[in-house]
Amino acid sequence: MSHFDHETLRSMIAARAGSVSSNDIAPVLVARSLQGEECELTVDGAVSVRTGAFTGRSPKDKFIVRDGLTENSVWWDNSGAMSPSHFDLLLDDAVASMGGLSMFRQDLLAGADPRHQYAVTVMTPSAWHALFIRNLLIRPGEMVEAGSAPTAVTIVHAPHFKADPARHGSRTETVIALDMSRNIVVIAGTSYAGEIKKSVFSLFNFHAPRQGVLPMHCSANLGKDGEAALFFGLSGTGKTTLSNDPDRPLIGDDEHGWSETGVFNLEGGCYAKTINLNPKAEPEIFAATKRFGTVLENVVLDSARVPVFSDVSLTENTRAAYPIHVLPAVAKGSVGGTPKTVVFLTADAFGVLPPIARLTPEQAVYHFLSGYTAKVAGTERGVTEPQATFSACFGAPFMPLHPTVYGEMLAEKLRSAGASTWLLNTGWTGGGYGVGKRIDIASTRRLLTAALNGELDRAEMRTDELFGFEVPIAVEGIYASLLTPRSTWADAEAYDRQAMHLAGLFRANFEKFGDAANASPGPRLAQAAE
Repeated sequence: MSHFDHETLRSMIAARAGSVSSNDIAPVLVARSLQGEECELTVDGAVSVRTGAFTGRSPKDKFIVRDGLTENSVWWDNSGAMSPSHFDLLLDDAVASMGGLSMFRQDLLAGADPRHQYAVTVMTPSAWHALFIRNLLIRPGEMVEAGSAPTAVTIVHAPHFKADPARHGSRTETVIALDMSRNIVVIAGTSYAGEIKKSVFSLFNFHAPRQGVLPMHCSANLGKDGEAALFFGLSGTGKTTLSNDPDRPLIGDDEHGWSETGVFNLEGGCYAKTINLNPKAEPEIFAATKRFGTVLENVVLDSARVPVFSDVSLTENTRAAYPIHVLPAVAKGSVGGTPKTVVFLTADAFGVLPPIARLTPEQAVYHFLSGYTAKVAGTERGVTEPQATFSACFGAPFMPLHPTVYGEMLAEKLRSAGASTWLLNTGWTGGGYGVGKRIDIASTRRLLTAALNGELDRAEMRTDELFGFEVPIAVEGIYASLLTPRSTWADAEAYDRQAMHLAGLFRANFEKFGDAANASPGPRLAQAAE
């Protein structure tokens, strides 16, 4: 890694700025946000903000600098390439745009394992963005032990600045550019705060495998004996909701590393979806939205300044960002032991997959590389309704390396840990999206508990003829028909056609992995699908 002088860059920004406020705590940042008319307070003191035209990520505007380090390692089919000269111009111009502005600097940590730690400095002209990232990363003083030489990262956040495609090599006026060699990020032309969070994750995903650490887009919690459970899944599939369990301390809700000693959280906060948030179904998250200093993104308030979580007039991708310590059950140090249970979450929009299925290690890698779910409306710009999608490693936009790199690492980790792996469907039953209904969260939680406590290890199983995985025949407290999706459809033949179609989609998607596709443990009858 390059020994780029990050402090010089930060000093250059400070020299141009009208003022720099460093490491303000939450009350100060709330006050500065209000002073700058960036936000309004909810009745409970949470910070309500709007992100303007961008209410989700802009994955097509993400670029990685193509240089000696990245040329032969980055998965360029998945990432835009930017020349070093274009990046330098972008960086210079973004810094120049900060001239005379009031700037906010936050010096934070990413990585709860001191051996795999990043010292992240964010420079932004927005007080609420500074509060957002302070909520989500690890705050100074919250680490039991600091790394001896954490990797320095600088994020230049310029939401007011518009890139010039001809000058900067960007696609539009919006750009998220990452220099992996120097660990510098420039974000311009978008106020969606998730871009800051995910840029840190993207850097981690590039560097971690070189240290033998598997980076994971997953949530994680702890069992009574200290063993970890992992929950993989794209946004909106239930990672945050299902990992928040009062009986299982939370390690983290979104980004983790799996090292030789166990699991560690990359972050120090949670970024939860709040659409239709229910205080009974998700009490921990609901309580966090009422906390002073929590950032509510694009959540509509009523005349009494009470959040209306059912209102999606701005976007369905409404969010709450809060520190992890506000939750009632949190793992000490945000670390855990070797995972014993791995759960792949999917929201099947076709209504085909069972609510839970046990995977062999080979099937686990197949489904990890496939990353099937329904893309949830609003998570990305231009998506207005759920769509079937495949996202390798359940997070392809954040994976700079080829998926097989992460897949091979997962296979080795699963073999070493002897972990059981489950496919948990939080999607539709009785028909596809628009016809069937969403599987109720109570049933999902019951099935998850049965997987975590070993109950399903003793259950009688049937082998699905099409997909090859094992499905429990009966689980106490669950209607038997739910475990057999075909029986929930009014037209069984329609289910068969839909199942064959989905199997065909799995097979077609996996063809991009070349020779591995022919030997894959995917759907057994997919070759007969249209």
